[in-house]
Amino acid sequence: MQRQIIVCVAKQIWVALLALCVAQSLAGQRATPAHSAGANSATEKAEAARQNFVGDSACKECHGAIAETYLHTTHHLTSQLPTKDSISGSFASNGNVLKTGNPDLHFLMEARGGSFYQTAVFWQPPDQKMRSERMDFVTGSGEKGQTYLYWRGNQLFQLPVSYWTDLHAWVNSPGFTDGVADFNRRIVPRCLECHATYFASEPSDKAENFYRKSGFVLGISCERCHGLGREHVRQKRLAGTSDFAGKSAMVNPASLTRERQMEICAQCHGGIGESLEPAFSYVPGQPLEKYIKLQRPDEDARVDVHGNQVALTQRSRCYQSSQMTCTTCHDVHAAERPAAAYSEKCLQCHKDKDCGEFAKLGPKIRENCVDCHMPVQDSNLIISNVAEKQIKAQMRSHWIKVYPAPQAN
Repeated sequence: MQRQIIVCVAKQIWVALLALCVAQSLAGQRATPAHSAGANSATEKAEAARQNFVGDSACKECHGAIAETYLHTTHHLTSQLPTKDSISGSFASNGNVLKTGNPDLHFLMEARGGSFYQTAVFWQPPDQKMRSERMDFVTGSGEKGQTYLYWRGNQLFQLPVSYWTDLHAWVNSPGFTDGVADFNRRIVPRCLECHATYFASEPSDKAENFYRKSGFVLGISCERCHGLGREHVRQKRLAGTSDFAGKSAMVNPASLTRERQMEICAQCHGGIGESLEPAFSYVPGQPLEKYIKLQRPDEDARVDVHGNQVALTQRSRCYQSSQMTCTTCHDVHAAERPAAAYSEKCLQCHKDKDCGEFAKLGPKIRENCVDCHMPVQDSNLIISNVAEKQIKAQMRSHWIKVYPAPQAN
């Protein structure tokens, strides 16, 4: 019986980051960008806009209940500082080693001096050599897995060992070659844009992965979907005074057109895309195409289950025959429920007796529409090499349709 897997696209964040970083960092290694004066000016403009950022603590002053439940969502937890609680993997002696297909290479995960490290151990005693790098950021809530980033000067790189929750084990980071200690995968701005609220880029003619080491904001904050909050906070504090104009400065996604609502999600769940403006420039409610050029797959093109949940949703007859959006099913302010619980959403439009399986299953069919019509599938893009075997990430499809019945073995 297929295991229940959380349906939320936010819980696919870990593998989405990995694919994004594989594609973009490899492209970055093939060609280093030339940062023109115009690019620097655009970056400065983006940073100036950040002066209107107030942070989630200001939102919590008035929206305490929503802010509290949001703290437990995978959006909020998609990037964190490393602690014994935020890192899912074990550092105990019976669970902190990743052996590889190369007998002269293994990795140790170590906790020492209040920090956490990945150490590549080369060769055999007495000729062993080691390279250790500190885990500076945790990416992924741990629902599916996590990967880890480290600073080298002002550059960010992905570490070669990730954690796979389903396996309860450390694994080679997806896309990394088993038996090789690769510490050079760059984390480019588009990677961070989907897994943090803000990082300031440092202009460089050498590579894209130079960042300011202060002022960053981890996790996805309220303002990524509602817009920058300084003016809104100012108005609320003026309420009751003669200066109060009574005009909200925030974006309520529910008040936007369907297209603009979907674009708020598509900035991260619409595929890699091509950045047209500096990372973190997008303003909710504005046309996304001004900031990011997303691929528009042909109707008959295969879309991998991990990479473009928005495109898959839009292929669905449910989407095409209604005014549904992502938030029709997903409450982004609360932790997601088990997948089968979303059947109640299906039954708001569909009758159980219309299902072809009703004659066989009867009313029981109401308990789980999702596993049949949004099945878990293998991703052909997120693959980890573990113990000389390939393991594919499994993701919930967002193409809602009737799928062929699984073949019996």
